[in-house]
Amino acid sequence: MPTYIYEILDKKGEGTGKTFEHVQSMKEAALTKHPETGELVRRVPQAPMIAGNWSDSANKGKLSNKNLERMGFTKYERKGKGYMERVAGKEGPRSISADD
Repeated sequence: MPTYIYEILDKKGEGTGKTFEHVQSMKEAALTKHPETGELVRRVPQAPMIAGNWSDSANKGKLSNKNLERMGFTKYERKGKGYMERVAGKEGPRSISADD
């Protein structure tokens, strides 16, 4: 289900700049009142999230440790101050330490 952004309105029906997120079905009508406080609200238009080759969700899989290793890359992650550990790949040292 999509997450919608709603803006809280003042007594005149004008936006206050305060917003909140609400998860609801696309089939449901837009909220007119805040579900907890009862204040007047309006849905804020926003661009839809479409997963494609250019999207963040598609790129996450491309940069996964498993995929990087399959493509022959080596990846290190910081595990502590001055200490890096290999998390993908087979080349290079298992860990790198500033103390070495």
